[in-house]
Amino acid sequence: VSQQMLEQVLRELQPLCMAEQQFIEKFFQLSPAAADLQVVEVSVSNISSPALASALPHLTSYFCFLRLEEPTTQVLCELFSCLEPELRGFLDVCNKVHPFGCLQVLVTLNDSIFEMWDSSSSPPSAFLNTALGNMLLLAKSSFNKCIGTLCKEIEEAKMPSKMKGGILPSVSRFEEFVTFSEEVFRAARRRRELDKAHLWLADSVFSSINSLPSANLKVNTDMVMMENFHHIHCFLCQKEIHCLEGKKREAQQRYSEHMEKYVIKYLGQPLEKLNLFFEGVKARLVQGVKEEEVSFQLAYSKQELRKVIEKYPGKEVKRALETLYRKIHKHLSPEEKLLPVVWQAMEQELIQQYQEFEDLIQRCYAGSGIAMDFTMEDLLSYFNSITLSN
Repeated sequence: VSQQMLEQVLRELQPLCMAEQQFIEKFFQLSPAAADLQVVEVSVSNISSPALASALPHLTSYFCFLRLEEPTTQVLCELFSCLEPELRGFLDVCNKVHPFGCLQVLVTLNDSIFEMWDSSSSPPSAFLNTALGNMLLLAKSSFNKCIGTLCKEIEEAKMPSKMKGGILPSVSRFEEFVTFSEEVFRAARRRRELDKAHLWLADSVFSSINSLPSANLKVNTDMVMMENFHHIHCFLCQKEIHCLEGKKREAQQRYSEHMEKYVIKYLGQPLEKLNLFFEGVKARLVQGVKEEEVSFQLAYSKQELRKVIEKYPGKEVKRALETLYRKIHKHLSPEEKLLPVVWQAMEQELIQQYQEFEDLIQRCYAGSGIAMDFTMEDLLSYFNSITLSN
């Protein structure tokens, strides 16, 4: 409603100012082509314009100092001296109607000034042009102040003390603003200010997510960061905002990075001792120990390898994977629907680990007959069974 009222006020200002300007130029013979400017003596009884008649006491001495280049503008400034203060007050009211009311004010003023220039056969009144220009500067200032406050609010947003994961309040706040602003600017003549604001806010929300590791949360921060960067990426894909294309790619990259960290951290649990054993084997190879000599290292002998493998019979591996699936299901928020994606990534990572273990056994324990209790086919069937049963 306030936006419609502002549009109506701005629409009625132009014809009012132009009509008053034409009257002044005609009545006082203030044509720009005039060679000289005569001091005009008038009386209230000779003035048909009520606005000019009420202003006459203030203008009697003023007319003596009118300059040829801007006589009409100066008269209009005196006549409408209350216009700017009234407009300022009205803009303040419009800004307070909605938390983001300054966006609507900025768009309305911008579009009105463009329309004023486009629709006029002659240039608009210099007086009105200046007045609206001042209001536009005020609207931009209010807009920048609003964005600055919102950026600070997003960056300083405190994480819920009992947070179990899910979308952060700062991310929801960012989405709320972007959704509202895109609707307001949908048909706007220009959006330079909005594009800058979007970039500022995106930087702030990324900074908010990046600060999670220092928040001492009781949940896995890689998991929370993965979900929130994924959420932002999906949101920006949906909105298709040109200035945020770079941020969309960055969100996708960060989402992938944190999913990899999350997967690797939790995949160390099902085959933890096997991981530790073969990490030691790889370290010996890096140090220069020959492949055929690794098994003669006391800690990495054939006997030690058999002991580790015995701790991971196929049934235990499947049970460990089922426990892991339930834990991931509990961690991840259902809204993001990332469980299938994460579970598939875990399957691929575990297959890669299995292949690496087999390769190291063949290279460093050749001819020993040592093999893990479960095969690649068994491992794939474990994952498939768990997926189907859930």
